[in-house]
Amino acid sequence: MSGSKVLVAGASIAGPALAHWLQRRGAEVTVVERAPGLRPGGQAVDARGVTKDVIARMGLDAAVRAACTDTAGAHMVDADGTVVETYRADDDGGDGFISDIEILRGDLSQVLYDDTRDHVEYLFGDRVADLSQDADGVDVTFAGGDRRRFDLVIGADGLHSSVRAMVFGPRERFVRHLGLVLAFYSVPNEFGLDRWFLQHQDEETGRSSGLRPIQDATRAMALLSFPAAGFDVDHRDVEGQKRLLREQMTGLGWLTPRILAHLDDTPDFYLDQVAQVVMDRWSHGRVGLIGDAACSSSPMSGQGTGLALVGAYLLAGELASAGWDAEKAFAAYEARMRPFVEANQEIGRAHAESVLPGAEVDPEPDMDALMALVDRALNGIELPDYADVPDLRR
Repeated sequence: MSGSKVLVAGASIAGPALAHWLQRRGAEVTVVERAPGLRPGGQAVDARGVTKDVIARMGLDAAVRAACTDTAGAHMVDADGTVVETYRADDDGGDGFISDIEILRGDLSQVLYDDTRDHVEYLFGDRVADLSQDADGVDVTFAGGDRRRFDLVIGADGLHSSVRAMVFGPRERFVRHLGLVLAFYSVPNEFGLDRWFLQHQDEETGRSSGLRPIQDATRAMALLSFPAAGFDVDHRDVEGQKRLLREQMTGLGWLTPRILAHLDDTPDFYLDQVAQVVMDRWSHGRVGLIGDAACSSSPMSGQGTGLALVGAYLLAGELASAGWDAEKAFAAYEARMRPFVEANQEIGRAHAESVLPGAEVDPEPDMDALMALVDRALNGIELPDYADVPDLRR
């Protein structure tokens, strides 16, 4: 069924990446995004291992690298600012703590949008309000009042996916809070930051404060985190989130007070729980999920972008290989992706647990097992060539 009409909900990273591959495979793609435009800034995201191969296959390696933060490495500092540990971007072949491909989420989203905007329909400031499916397609009602029919609908709308809630049930069934809350926002670079990420971790309280260099040398990206067994602030209540952040970070030393002083004048504040999404299946009929909506590994894994980009490549490839047979394609996509996802979720959980107060550190960890897990999380998935399916950019 060439020319299939596919609706993708979400225009952050997974959505535009999937749109890239669906369009190349011959689909007619619409992306709907509730925000009025692309969201700028955001946390720094990394491309490691097999994800670099996907970016190269997209033909976007040069564009992505041109938009990178160009971070040289990271210094872990104590409350006085004294460096206690250093990581470099070229450690572990560029796949270490600081990846050699590190880019702000908003900048990567912009690269993907620029690549697809001439071939894909984007609907900003709208969202899926309701959907119903039958054996032949999905009827979608948009919040703006439009009603349209698609062959497939893919939820790429993140941790708080509304598509997932409509089709699979409430978020509480699938979202697993890892005991941390993370915030990030841009601030004036009054700290003399120059290509080095600085982070202070208070092991006693489990709180951390950091500053990341970005391409605009007059600005920096602040990152703050704190432990929270429960999290009951609405993810859209920005003022409530800022109050919570101030309360929780009070008393943390280093540059934290100066970072917090910019809370009210930042243009891109974001705060949310550190969480994973765990589901038995990522599809139901003609509706599927991808990226954080399906299988968030949390920011603590360092691989959320990898799961989004690899998942986009595989899902589009499997759909085309199956002749756009949704059931067959979704099953093949899940079979390929799930072991990769599970390895990354295991790393995310372990990292989150390690920074919580009172965390027990094994004095003699099984390094062979740890390195095997890391390798599965970075490279433990086969990327088929899909040479027998259409590729409009060949």
